Amino acid sequence: MPLLSPGDWFPRLTLTIPGGQRLTVPDAFAGDFASVLFYRGSWCPYCNAQLRAFQRATDSLAEAGIRVAALSVDSATETEELIARHGLTFPVGYGADAAAVAGLTGAFGNPDPVYLQSTGFVLNPAGKVVVSVYSSGAIGRLVPEDVLGLVRYLREHAPAAS
Repeated sequence: MPLLSPGDWFPRLTLTIPGGQRLTVPDAFAGDFASVLFYRGSWCPYCNAQLRAFQRATDSLAEAGIRVAALSVDSATETEELIARHGLTFPVGYGADAAAVAGLTGAFGNPDPVYLQSTGFVLNPAGKVVVSVYSSGAIGRLVPEDVLGLVRYLREHAPAAS
């Protein structure tokens, strides 16, 4: 499982969203920067804190042209409860096949119980990885302030179009 590095194309992942919707990343975010978050599960306090932080930053992220999506192995019911509990307004996918996602992205997994370790990606508007943050345990994850700062920096230092 190779890790995704800056400049790599992010693989196409289809997230199943509560209510029967589907969202394919990175296609759904074409033209915008995006932050894609894999979280361990609704039971993880660190994951809950991260998701709440991204929700609190929703307006700032939107103003900066940054979209967010999250994904876990949780069931539809667990995901619906998580969304309601934290008032999440960004897409949250459920039922991820941990082995398949790990194979595509290099995310670390936990064997028993099965779940994905916290992994975060910042994608550019074309769908290429700008930053990948891999955690092998409970801590070590993207925070919205860093994503905002990075995207602002990239925009300020983008080469001028001819």
